[in-house]
Amino acid sequence: MEEHRTGRRPYGDAVWPPPDEEGLPPSARVYGRPAPPSRVAMPSWARRTALLAVAVALGAALVAGAVAVAVTALGSPETPPAVADAVAGVRYPLPGGWTPRVVPPVTGFTSVAGVDDGALVMTRPGNASDAVAALGPRAAAIGLADLYGRLLLHGDTVEVVDDRWLSVGGYTGHSRALRATYTDVVNRPSYLRVTLLTKDGRSVVVVGLAQPDDARRRAEIDAVVNGLR
Repeated sequence: MEEHRTGRRPYGDAVWPPPDEEGLPPSARVYGRPAPPSRVAMPSWARRTALLAVAVALGAALVAGAVAVAVTALGSPETPPAVADAVAGVRYPLPGGWTPRVVPPVTGFTSVAGVDDGALVMTRPGNASDAVAALGPRAAAIGLADLYGRLLLHGDTVEVVDDRWLSVGGYTGHSRALRATYTDVVNRPSYLRVTLLTKDGRSVVVVGLAQPDDARRRAEIDAVVNGLR
């Protein structure tokens, strides 16, 4: 029988890199093909810190230029504490345990008050970007709620839990509240209320945020809004 020689070794030469590793970097051939990162849930305390940081920073996109801050903490042993925001032209009471917070002057918000376990209220004067004159208070408030909801909540589901006309302290306007929930087991639901009030041709925006969402914090945010003068 005639033998045909091909010049190949019985089992063939090793192929390097193997076909299934073609195009991978050398490190991947040693440690394996990279896997896509898994979704890591952010602890609730870290999420609250991030929300507060974003809330302070986002005002720069809403108001052109720096805004001078003039916030005064009011109150005495005989009267409940309150905050007077001279720039926004409003004064509002603070629930028990709440304190005024410092606002950097480059933000659009001109006063902030909060409580340590994850709730706050921010105020600022209205501006042209709110489009109150063009849209009316309700449509403008809905637009602002959508804006702040996208910036602050990042929920897997976000639902409207309240939408109403308001009359407080000589102001009239509209308030809209959103509740965000998350599919992970770490982040607890968040609550956001955005209120737009007008009086004598000027407007004020009030943003309340709580995480975790609960009835007590909702009531405290409502008390601040309803006590605004």
